[in-house]
Amino acid sequence: MNIFVAKLNYDTSSEGLREVFEEYGTVDSAKVIMDRETGRSKGFGFVEMPDEDHAWNAINDLNESEVDGRTIVVKKAEPRNNDRRGGGGYRGGGGYRG
Repeated sequence: MNIFVAKLNYDTSSEGLREVFEEYGTVDSAKVIMDRETGRSKGFGFVEMPDEDHAWNAINDLNESEVDGRTIVVKKAEPRNNDRRGGGGYRGGGGYRG
């Protein structure tokens, strides 16, 4: 299961994130997302755990817990929505109303 972790301390590393989740079971990967331009953490990351029961235990126990001095948010990651058709834009019509 892919797990989303938000509100991370900017000093939390991918390895530190892995260590927190390994207390609940096997971790396939743990990645803190970094800003490409600054090289600084964006304050969120993803953890992949192969066992769904272990993943749910981690989510339930770690959500709103403190890691590196920050209260984190932990939930099941939702697939990215790559549909870029939504929202805004000019729809035409109208015309002059005098």
